[in-house]
Amino acid sequence: MKKFYKYLKVWWIYAVNTLQIQLVVRWAVALFLIAKLLRFGIFLFFIIILVSQTRVLAGYSLDQTILFFLSFNLVDILAQMLFREVYRFRQAIVSGTFDFYLMKPINVLFRSLLGGPDIIDFITLIPLIWAIVYFINSLDISSINLFIYIFLIIAGFIISMAFHILVLSLAVVTTEIDSAVLLYRDVSGMGRVPIDIYKEPIRGLLTFVIPVGIMMTFPTKSLLGLLSPLSILYAFLFSIVFLFTSLKVWHQAVLKYSSASS
Repeated sequence: MKKFYKYLKVWWIYAVNTLQIQLVVRWAVALFLIAKLLRFGIFLFFIIILVSQTRVLAGYSLDQTILFFLSFNLVDILAQMLFREVYRFRQAIVSGTFDFYLMKPINVLFRSLLGGPDIIDFITLIPLIWAIVYFINSLDISSINLFIYIFLIIAGFIISMAFHILVLSLAVVTTEIDSAVLLYRDVSGMGRVPIDIYKEPIRGLLTFVIPVGIMMTFPTKSLLGLLSPLSILYAFLFSIVFLFTSLKVWHQAVLKYSSASS
C-alpha cells in the first residue's frame, strides 16, 4: 500500500507538470476542447439521425444505441487521458531520453505509460458520465447488470491498456509508434456502434481476434441483459491474459533495447 501511494504521488506530479505545459498556450487548450466536443456532438447527431430514420439499429433502440456510443467514449477517453504519454514515446526513444527512464528509481513502464496524463480530458468525462447515468436511469436496469457493466468497463480499460503497452514495446524495438497508434484508433473506433451491425466474419473478428467487441460492446450488452455468463467470463479471462501477454512482450522488448549511444 505504501508503494501504491508513492506511485500515486509521482503520477500526480507528472499530471501537474503536463497541465502546466499545456496551459502555456491556453487558446490551444480551448481549441482542443471545442474540437473534441464538436466531434463528439457530430457523431452523436449522426446516430440520432440514423436511428430516427430506421427506428432501430441492429435491433437496438435510439436510447440503447446512444448508450453504446457513450460507453465507447468512456473507455476511449479514460485511455487517452491516462496513456497520453504513449503518443509522445517515440521521441524518448530516438532522442535517448529512454536511457534516463531506465536509470531512475521509478518503474520504467509506469513512466512510459503514465508519465504524461492529460488532465484536460477529465473535463469531458464529467458530462459523459452524467449522460451515461441519465440513459441508464431511463432504462429498466437491474443492480446486477449495472455491476457487471462496471466490471466489463474495467475489463475493456485493461484491454486498452494492454494495447498501449504493446505499442510501447513496438516503439522500443523498431522506434515506430505513429502507425500503430493510428491503427489502434481506427480499429477501436469501429466500436462506436454495436458490433452487431457488422456481418460475419467481421463480427467474429472484432470479438475473438481484435477485441473491440469486448472493450466497447460487451459492457452495454451486459447492462441490457443480452450477454451470457460464458461471454462475461470470456471477457474477464481475455483481459487478464492479454494484459499478462503485453507485459511479457514489454519485458522482452526492454531486454533487447539498445541505447541511443550504442
